[in-house]
Amino acid sequence: MRIGNQLYQTIWLDESDPSVVRVIDQQRLPFFFEIKELRSVEDVYNAIDLMTVRGAPLIGAAAAFGIYLAALEITVNTNPLSHLHNAARYLVSCRPTAVNLAWAVDFVMKRLSDEMSAEELADTSRGAAIEICELEKENCRQIGLHGVKLIESISEKKKGEPVNILTHCNAGWLACIDYGTATAPVYLAHDKGIKVHVWVDETRPRNQGARLTAYELGQHGVPYTIIPDNSGGHLMQHNMVDIVIVGSDRTTKAGDSANKTGTYLKALAAADNKIPFYSAVPSTSIDFSILDGIKEVEIEERDPEEVTKIEGLLHGKIEQVRLCPEDAKAANYGFDITPARFITGIITEKGICSATEEGIKEMFPDKFI
Repeated sequence: MRIGNQLYQTIWLDESDPSVVRVIDQQRLPFFFEIKELRSVEDVYNAIDLMTVRGAPLIGAAAAFGIYLAALEITVNTNPLSHLHNAARYLVSCRPTAVNLAWAVDFVMKRLSDEMSAEELADTSRGAAIEICELEKENCRQIGLHGVKLIESISEKKKGEPVNILTHCNAGWLACIDYGTATAPVYLAHDKGIKVHVWVDETRPRNQGARLTAYELGQHGVPYTIIPDNSGGHLMQHNMVDIVIVGSDRTTKAGDSANKTGTYLKALAAADNKIPFYSAVPSTSIDFSILDGIKEVEIEERDPEEVTKIEGLLHGKIEQVRLCPEDAKAANYGFDITPARFITGIITEKGICSATEEGIKEMFPDKFI
């Protein structure tokens, strides 16, 4: 995607030094555009944990590069596969909800074997990480191609008036290496000349909507309006939302979806107002081993200070301020589960299916063998 006059993806190898992985530092956006260098497994772990990189496809790709960086650490005194398995377990432990993290690490590890030299382990893991990046980019591009048809249909019914799309959190190119999941249909519609407008939930407590989604939509020239998280229901009641499109960090094989906390409430409001609610999900974010999202998905609990404080720009510096009494307790559940019955459909790289086990099986029959 374009930042100013230059095209970027969110993670890449340094062309002059392939032992360095470069990422866009999302902690600094939208106030400062900065590139951060990752040189070790510890760097990758911290980048994922502290949300320098975030979004299910991106943290998977970052973890894959983490295995590659671990391979570069192998010496004559190292047990290679033991070292890499330790790195894999460490990276997977970082954030429990997004399935892409474990999937990507497993994808790389399955390519490695005892017969490989240290150089071969590094080359193979690097190639696998790059392959994951290309796969996720193509998944998102295809999601855009399938999802834009929904926006085109609404545009036709509205006789060319702007299609109002509501989204929650950031499921854009910043979260997905390129294109995005929920935003891919929006970008494609905009590029085709279809009038669109995006309602951007601020997405407390870390404000990924206000800070990241707004930033990337603005860079692409897509009209948007930031709203408080709790305004969506009001907008839907007054016919100001035509469709809701969100991402997913883990979708079960029966269609339940784990996404940034607050997504469930948007789905409830959409159902009450008969507004279509779609989840844009690459197959890498579908956990084909589980059925019940509420019972089987581990919900990440994050630092309460993300709730009790807020971060913003003050006198040219990013600063935090307290929002509540000094001794206030806070709970910070990072995700919630939207039951499949509230999801109109799932937009995947292979097409749009119903949020049911039957619909997902028809789309991905090989995953149910």
